Amino acid sequence: MSAIYLPSLALLIGVLGLLWGADRFVAGSAAAARNFGLSPMIIGLTLVSVGTSAPEIIVSINAAINNVGELAVGNALGSNLANIGLVLGITALVAPLPVQGHLLREESPALLLITALAGLCLYDGFLNRGESIGLALLVIPLLVLVVKYKRQHPNPENIDEVDEIPDLSMPTAFLWFMVGLAVLLIGAETTVWGATEIAVHFGVSELIIGLTVVAIGTSLPELAASVISALKGHHDIALGNVFGSNLFNLMLVMTAAGAISPVALSSEVFSRDFVSMAVITVLMIALVALALRKNPAKAQISRGLGVILLMSYGFYYVLLWPAISGS
Repeated sequence: MSAIYLPSLALLIGVLGLLWGADRFVAGSAAAARNFGLSPMIIGLTLVSVGTSAPEIIVSINAAINNVGELAVGNALGSNLANIGLVLGITALVAPLPVQGHLLREESPALLLITALAGLCLYDGFLNRGESIGLALLVIPLLVLVVKYKRQHPNPENIDEVDEIPDLSMPTAFLWFMVGLAVLLIGAETTVWGATEIAVHFGVSELIIGLTVVAIGTSLPELAASVISALKGHHDIALGNVFGSNLFNLMLVMTAAGAISPVALSSEVFSRDFVSMAVITVLMIALVALALRKNPAKAQISRGLGVILLMSYGFYYVLLWPAISGS
């Protein structure tokens, strides 16, 4: 068993480095953007939103470079599963989350569309460069539409969030940006090495490690941000974080691997993992629609619905268990 200690320690240190590095990277880049005169709202909707997916993006790039692309794809799909089943489920247990109608009108159709496009990319068992770049480029019009909409329909809770952007001098902001980026890169290298060695030791694929350990580890920023937002009463941010993060995971994290090094995938990636992610995504949207239909004025994701999401995430591990156990 001693052979597994070092990779396990590397994985732990790597994930912690990713979390700390992402926090410093986002703080530095957001503060620098503010110093350049960008609107705090635009910073919050672009840099801060994309920044929460920075650990997954850097891990995906590093995995592709190290020819373990399935780990990157597993990280993206597994993070989406964890964001809905684990993050949203736990957050709803902490505090029932009020649901606003725009989640069903704007965010839900976008998430369903991108999920369907991601499925088309994975259906043939090969994630190639062209489809990866095409899906990634959709981030640009999406962000433009989001910024335009939010300018026309400002949300007080979003204003509260962007007001938390640190006020740093340009040299300090640049220092934290560089330090955060360096720690992200080192953390990603360490995480991918540790995860790959653990996979080899236990005789499971890099895909399984990406779907489980790495996905949960890199989803911790979303869990922390959502729980803290819910405790502060910023309910719309807590729920919006999950929608936004899942969009970026499919459009940037998954595609980073395919754009750098086209990935041949096992059949289970689509039939088991993508389908499970698509089903739990539809379940989340259905629960939002149900809550709005039941009580439009006071719709919420209740603790009971949170339990349903957690149970659905647990059921996915039942499906995954034969691959984990090697049976």
